[in-house]
Amino acid sequence: MDLNEKHILEAIKGGNQKEFEMLFRKLYRPLCLHARTYLQSNDEAEEVVQSVFIGFWEKRNQLVIDTSVSSYLYRSVRNHTLNVLKHEKVKRKYTGYVLNHNSEGSIDHAEMESSELEIKIADALQTLPEQCRLVFTMSRYREMKYAEIADELGISIKTVENHMGKALRMMREELKDYLPIILILMNGFL
Repeated sequence: MDLNEKHILEAIKGGNQKEFEMLFRKLYRPLCLHARTYLQSNDEAEEVVQSVFIGFWEKRNQLVIDTSVSSYLYRSVRNHTLNVLKHEKVKRKYTGYVLNHNSEGSIDHAEMESSELEIKIADALQTLPEQCRLVFTMSRYREMKYAEIADELGISIKTVENHMGKALRMMREELKDYLPIILILMNGFL
């Protein structure tokens, strides 16, 4: 990274909005063109670039960039577009699945899958260590914030974060076969 880019990055980390706006104006169009090479529409490409810039600004204090700022942003846009494509692929695949099954008149089938999913989630919860399960249920079912959980259990917020991370990893692994169903239910396709 050259001195000018170090200066720009330090200014942005310090909250300098003018430097951020100049960087945005300089790289917005080229980054949109870069995203467009992966995505189907200009609107999707612009959404990705805007999202990357918002994340860049919001996480400016934690940024550690060894390459140039522009290289970092190009890589971020590429990674974000690949995530969008992956998500779209899962949605298309499962939407096709749902349409095929619903065309056979199986709304009851969708309800059955939902019930089966609830059973699988309950079973997966039981596989969690006791403290992880407690933290997970307090967060997800009682909608408590991490600080509230930490206060109620008498543990640190970092410990709550660690338990949640472990719980989410274990739940993801236990429910990996049901992920498409979960995504569809969460996005209101059924």
